[in-house]
Parts: sequence; C-alpha cells; structure tokens
Amino acid sequence: MAVSFFGLAIFLFISLDLDQGSPSSVSATSEGVEIVRPQPGTSAKQGDTIKSGTIIRLQHMRTRKWLHSHLHASPISGNLEVSCFGGETESDTGDYWRLLIEGSGKTWKQDQRIRLQHVDTSGYLHSHDKKYTRIAGGQQEVCGIREKRADNIWLAAEGTYLPVSESK
Repeated sequence: MAVSFFGLAIFLFISLDLDQGSPSSVSATSEGVEIVRPQPGTSAKQGDTIKSGTIIRLQHMRTRKWLHSHLHASPISGNLEVSCFGGETESDTGDYWRLLIEGSGKTWKQDQRIRLQHVDTSGYLHSHDKKYTRIAGGQQEVCGIREKRADNIWLAAEGTYLPVSESK
C-alpha cells in the first residue's frame, strides 16, 4: 500500500545488526504517530502519492508539533538536535525533510525502507542505543547525522493509509 499525504504512520527505526546479519527494530508506541504533510506552497493534496526526493513535514498527531531540526547539538551524542516545534499554524524550513527511498521503487510504500534528510542541515534522521536518563528516561535519542549509515534507515510499518491518487 502506498503512503500518501495526510496519512498516519508509526515510524520504526531499523538498524542492521552486523553480527547477526538481520534487521532489528526498536518499536514505536502510539505516541509516535505522525501525520505526513506536504511542504507549504505545493500543489500536493490528500491522497497524492509521495515520490522519492519529495519534501515532507511530519506532524505529531497528539501534540500537533512538527519534527524539527537545526544546527544545535543534541543533548546526548552532540549530533544535530531533533525536536518538536510549532503547531498547526507555526512551521518553518526547520520542519522540512526530504524523503529518500532505499532500494528500488520511486513511490513510498508501507514497509519500504527510507531515509529522511533534513533540508536545512543535510542531516539524516538517526537513532542509536544511547538513552536519556532524566528528561525522557529510558527513551533513545533521535538526532541528525550528516552521513548515510545503516542506523538511519526508517520505515512506516503501521498506520492509517488513505486512498492514493496519482498526481498529474
């Protein structure tokens, strides 16, 4: 099933366990449900397919804040900080992520491996096994890094997928 604008997705972090040679994932909870939104000022509408290279925004369903990054250091690893920012009417280019499909295919589909590259910083959305101890005790840090690595691949594994219409 294709992922379209305004669909809901629960993103799972995918990393390759090089010792075992098989993918493993850190599962997300319902707190991680994101609405896939288009870049403002485009002709994209609900149900349009999302092609590799498209700039998207991810809005947290419950808080309505945007997945955001900028040139500040992340608190644990010192990489690019990724945070939540703004609201329904408050968004800026720090919320823009370029969707890059890994492997074959030009249109984003459910369970397809992707990378999200931040437009302003060129950092890839990334996670690792370092966890917060105080602020978000036990949760992994999500940050941005500037190089492609096996541990910055993601997929939309679950969600509400809307009927797809091809853009002309």
